[in-house]
Amino acid sequence: MQSISQRNAKPFLKWAGGKAQLINPISESLPKHLYSSKNLIYIEPFIGSGALLFWFLRTFPNTQKAIINDINPDLYKAYCVIKGEPENLIKDLSLLQTRYYSLKNEEERKDFFLTKREEFNTRKLDSLKNSALLIFMNRTCYNGLYRVNSKGLFNVPFGKYKNPKICDADTIRCDSQLLQKVTILNGDYSETLNYIDSKKTFFYFDPPYKPISKSSSFNAYAADIFDDKEQERLKDFCKKIDSLGHSFLLSNSDLKNHDSENEYFDNLYKEFNIKRVKARRSINSNSTKRGEIFELLISNYSSETI
Repeated sequence: MQSISQRNAKPFLKWAGGKAQLINPISESLPKHLYSSKNLIYIEPFIGSGALLFWFLRTFPNTQKAIINDINPDLYKAYCVIKGEPENLIKDLSLLQTRYYSLKNEEERKDFFLTKREEFNTRKLDSLKNSALLIFMNRTCYNGLYRVNSKGLFNVPFGKYKNPKICDADTIRCDSQLLQKVTILNGDYSETLNYIDSKKTFFYFDPPYKPISKSSSFNAYAADIFDDKEQERLKDFCKKIDSLGHSFLLSNSDLKNHDSENEYFDNLYKEFNIKRVKARRSINSNSTKRGEIFELLISNYSSETI
């Protein structure tokens, strides 16, 4: 039986493209064999906020091991700190929260935020301090975004939240418990291939989405650009996974939201199964554009097996 802490595990960051709102359609699109497998191996090469990871580990407690990866070094450090020293992180976040709440004037809070952002951008902090400031800025910056410029510097402006929850001790402790069975990597997603064995492995891919229009581009989670060449390299990697007999599910934007004639993904993944599901875009500078759209779920197993 799962402990209360395991059941309460959830993302510790607000993340553009987070998959919390896609959990239901994803759960309905999983291969049936996952529910009867005794020693599951789960790999998520683009971890982001980990919404699906935490849901998966709660839903499938028989998961033998999980491997997560992200090219973003700040995310990597945060996952490692939450796994290895949650109480120290809680202590640092509690101090930041107390200090922030003591500043009643918005300008004082903004100055405090900018000072911490500058400190974060020195890139000279140890993993604990780096992770505490990452979470602090995620809670206090505009719209909860993570965005870096070409030099890898965090550049999201100050947000105007009255009393944001900077220290969520319960979530950190819950997440830490589940992460004990997780191997955390920081590199190219293709390196996760080194962690599979003869047992059937399930991969979930949530790469930086291809923009549905020129004005909607946002994939600056790292200084590197995930362009069409990278989308096509990922498809080749999925073919490799398929050839080895493992299952994968991949999510991406549905370009037909903007252009009904756009067949980019339909052609790219024509040998696999493509399903269109409803989703909600929750992070957009224009509130009128936060609403229901379609996204793609692409898999290498047929509807008869899900």
